[in-house]
Amino acid sequence: MKTALSTRPFPRSGDPLSIIGFGAIIVKDLEAADASRWVGQAIERGVTYFDVAPAYGSAEEILGPALAPYRKDVFLACKTANRDAEGAREDLKRSFERMQTDYFDLYQLHAITDPEKDVRAVFAKGGAMEVIDEAKRDGRLRHVGFSAHSVEAAFLAMDLYDFDSVLFPINYTTYTRCNFGPQLLKRAEERGMARLALKAMARGKWSDADPSRPDHPNLWYEPETHERAQELALRYTLNTPITAALPPGEGRFLLRALDIIEKNHGPLTTGEEAELKSLTSGVEPIFDPVAL
Repeated sequence: MKTALSTRPFPRSGDPLSIIGFGAIIVKDLEAADASRWVGQAIERGVTYFDVAPAYGSAEEILGPALAPYRKDVFLACKTANRDAEGAREDLKRSFERMQTDYFDLYQLHAITDPEKDVRAVFAKGGAMEVIDEAKRDGRLRHVGFSAHSVEAAFLAMDLYDFDSVLFPINYTTYTRCNFGPQLLKRAEERGMARLALKAMARGKWSDADPSRPDHPNLWYEPETHERAQELALRYTLNTPITAALPPGEGRFLLRALDIIEKNHGPLTTGEEAELKSLTSGVEPIFDPVAL
């Protein structure tokens, strides 16, 4: 029996997004049967939001066939990390083929960080936005957004184009100690953009000597593995003004996130927030403080 998972509407279309999404790096390098099991399990548990990118190795080639039986029932997001039109056009063509679809519900500029090298480059003559905007106008892309790890780059992108969504780290430690995220969520909400969250279950920067680092090859940051901290951190993020969240890119974290929210995804009490603060005390945030 399919689980009824909470959804929130994508602001500009009303599409219901499951509040937990499926980051397709989970299926990278898996056998087809294993990928199909992961996708089927996610669908059964109510996941409707799937996110993939060419940068995730073999994920597109593997996810496409696994997701094909459910394509009409899910919200599918893809990305390009190319900044020029030629590269973006090739990415888009190849992603359509690999994902066995003729449209994406959301297409995103991937990981814009530098205002000049990333943002202004995609809006320059011959930049990636020429291809993306054309594909949106002809209906191959229903919505256009971007992912970012920089408030400055995100603000500039929002000033240059009427994007439909932003995918951004919303993490308890960086949000409360580094002012990294609150101002972005506020501006995106004011503009009617979907706010899609990364890094809710991130802990902090890896220590070079951490023996567990090889156990998480898909993650450039240390994930939160303490179960209570995972629960509180995810609930904290889900109760900021976001639309949905993507757990860290391993299947174990997707299942853990689903278990958490099926039990309780309500706001933290004052005592729980104090507990989370204690559990994350001494952690080195994954992003630097923002002065904006």
